[in-house]
Amino acid sequence: MNETFDYVVVGAGSAGCVLANRLTEDGRSKVLVLEYGGSDRSVLIQMPAALSIPMNMKKYNWGYFTEPEPHLAGRRLACPRGKVLGGSSSINGLVYVRGHPLDFDRWEEEGARGWACRDVLPYFKRAEGWRAGADPYRGADGPLATRRGTRRNPLYDAFIEAGRQAGYPVSSDLNGEFPEGFGRFDMTVKNGVRWSAANAYLKPAMKRPNLRVVTQARATQVVFEGKRAVGVRYEQAGRTHLAYGRAVILCGGAINSPQLLKLSGVGPEAELRALGIPIVHALPGVGENLQDHLEFYFQVASKQPITLYAKTGLLRRALIGAHWLMRDHGDGATNHFEAGGFIRSRAGIPHPDIQYHFLPMAVSYDGANLAAEHGYQAHVGPLRSKSRGSVRLKSADPREPPRILFNYMSVSDDWLEMRACVRLTREIFGQPAFDPYRGREIQPGADCLSDEAIDAFVREKIESAYHPCGTCKMGAPDDPRAVVDARARVIGLEGLRVVDASIMPSITSGNLNAPTIMIGEKASDIIRGRDPLAASNAPFHVAPDWREKQR
Repeated sequence: MNETFDYVVVGAGSAGCVLANRLTEDGRSKVLVLEYGGSDRSVLIQMPAALSIPMNMKKYNWGYFTEPEPHLAGRRLACPRGKVLGGSSSINGLVYVRGHPLDFDRWEEEGARGWACRDVLPYFKRAEGWRAGADPYRGADGPLATRRGTRRNPLYDAFIEAGRQAGYPVSSDLNGEFPEGFGRFDMTVKNGVRWSAANAYLKPAMKRPNLRVVTQARATQVVFEGKRAVGVRYEQAGRTHLAYGRAVILCGGAINSPQLLKLSGVGPEAELRALGIPIVHALPGVGENLQDHLEFYFQVASKQPITLYAKTGLLRRALIGAHWLMRDHGDGATNHFEAGGFIRSRAGIPHPDIQYHFLPMAVSYDGANLAAEHGYQAHVGPLRSKSRGSVRLKSADPREPPRILFNYMSVSDDWLEMRACVRLTREIFGQPAFDPYRGREIQPGADCLSDEAIDAFVREKIESAYHPCGTCKMGAPDDPRAVVDARARVIGLEGLRVVDASIMPSITSGNLNAPTIMIGEKASDIIRGRDPLAASNAPFHVAPDWREKQR
């Protein structure tokens, strides 16, 4: 391209869509967005209930897999990433969870100054268009529509009541003042449609003449003059192009952003030299600090035929799709994760470290494995694993997927938390609220009782919750593992930022889409040189007896 843009944004995912919108608001700044994927105009993406289908399609998913995980019997786990406008927000589970307030206070302690809860809550609110209306914790006028499900299935209420009967609190808003306990989950749905970052932010902005979006464009290298980024080299339709920008912003996510930095000569010196990549700037933290959430599916057979299993046949699915197309509601208009919870695994944990997603059906998250009977399940897993992995290059070829190793379950505490997940969930599902429905325990199975049996189950059945982050860690400039500073600038370089889930210093306690969109919102003000939104003084509840009690 002959023209020079004010900003070249690489990746039209959750954060990239936010930047495309906010950076073009002034009508003057010229922004180019490069996205390797294509259009999101598909019923399979836009209908919330179809969430597992695009996740399994090469057209919309990068299709990454981990290296053999040494602590999971050498299994290679799927690591789907969105390859489409909207990125992973176009193929995710649509669950809107911000994370616990103490997560962001921890970020500040880890070197991300200005990213404490009081600083980020105003950006969550600015992003959000919550159907129930604004309050000190929720926003009602933002682009990202959020709402709750209709709870038409009685199993949702049974799950929340079972949590209460087990001694846990019930929260009226898990994204509000009381982020611990059981309650209804929010989803990114508007008028029955998946409200991805593309629908919320990118498409309105594409009407502006100062935004250009180029699809099927694979970014292969950030181009530097000395220590300043001046553009991005990319491939499209078999030809190589160079887009010039006064600033370059990487928004490819926790896998692709560190990969592109390394391909461009920014990263650990030994790794780059071994692949013959000329070093522009040695930065040892690039690709390190990889984190994720793991989960398993605790499945119970249902004595009553009220689960979604009755609607899994071809004819019933076709009817659900047709009903959704005509009216934008019904079973096609929900992600079916309408209830959930956050609890602590043991005393001495200040805020919840276990998350539940409840589903009135027994099926794997990707839809590949459906139980042969009526059942219900909780997706359950620890929230703040101490294990750390990496994203490293296999070669200097940008078309070759990187080597992804999460190093799952490499810390002993992870096993303690997983055992707690099994035992605490079994206790919850054993409460009187489930008496009318409870059949046999499908998985892990009633004989999975000892530490050894639980560990064997975990090694065989645990799956990723698809929340990779942390590989371009935000921190203080003197932190040897930090990649960007608190203003999202790549440390030691000029004109280059990273704005996506990769900059999280540590993983948040919940799903990552909402905090990634918040990162885009806050970073957009930083990039434009605007004063930050006024800090919040809204209080949050933390169990006063957390040092002595698990609940």
